[in-house]
Amino acid sequence: IYGIRPVERELRNTVVWLSCGFDRPPSRDAVDPFLTDLEHVGQEVFDHLVEQAARRGLLDLTYCIDSTDVRTMPADQDASKCYDPTDDEYYYGYGCTIVSTGQKIPIAAEFTESKQAPEETAMRVTRDALAVAKPIWMVGDSAYDTLDWHDHLLAAGVVPVAPYNARNTDDPKDIEYRVEDRIEQHSEDVQLKQSTLNETYNRRTGVERTNDSVKDCGLGRTHARGRVHARAQVFLALCLRLVVAITNYERGDNPGSTIITV
Repeated sequence: IYGIRPVERELRNTVVWLSCGFDRPPSRDAVDPFLTDLEHVGQEVFDHLVEQAARRGLLDLTYCIDSTDVRTMPADQDASKCYDPTDDEYYYGYGCTIVSTGQKIPIAAEFTESKQAPEETAMRVTRDALAVAKPIWMVGDSAYDTLDWHDHLLAAGVVPVAPYNARNTDDPKDIEYRVEDRIEQHSEDVQLKQSTLNETYNRRTGVERTNDSVKDCGLGRTHARGRVHARAQVFLALCLRLVVAITNYERGDNPGSTIITV
């Protein structure tokens, strides 16, 4: 339940406010600053849960990065009209860049103004992901065909796999993935098979499944108005996805499941 009014209405339920430890139902004046303050700690909680997932061995050696849409109500004056190139449509809202691994595990994320995040955001989220644990592969679509992203990963000992975007130059190279050119230029004793790169890139669907799972947890459409409250909801959704994955692991259930029986 998100948004000031919906939260306030739910807290009028005697069972709810008593189980939350309150002496009386909180007023709307208390709910509003709480949701605002939550934006400042949401990412800290998310980072802590990522550490818990890593300790349980829920991460693997392939990371995938992608951006997704975060749709909101037209009444949100902080949101804007954004373009979704995947569906070739416009929507009203924000965006979120996510790095995922394992069974739909988000390990790094950033709330953005739109789905098409700037390169600076991609670099920051990539660095955050590598700080958790170092993978062997980092997979992204052609939007991540940038020299800085590739060179940063290679310097860290990670192989970046993103399709070469020939539209970025008037003299296109005869390659399928940018990493082929970077290795040819900077390494004489490293070779990568085309079949291996293709197989690795096919794992990119993992981040799409992660995005869908996080949307099931509340990321898909925000009901809170304002950038601050929307960002808080996004990180709450990311935290909930991690809680589900960790709980399923502790119960011995299918790690890909998104259902908890209480």
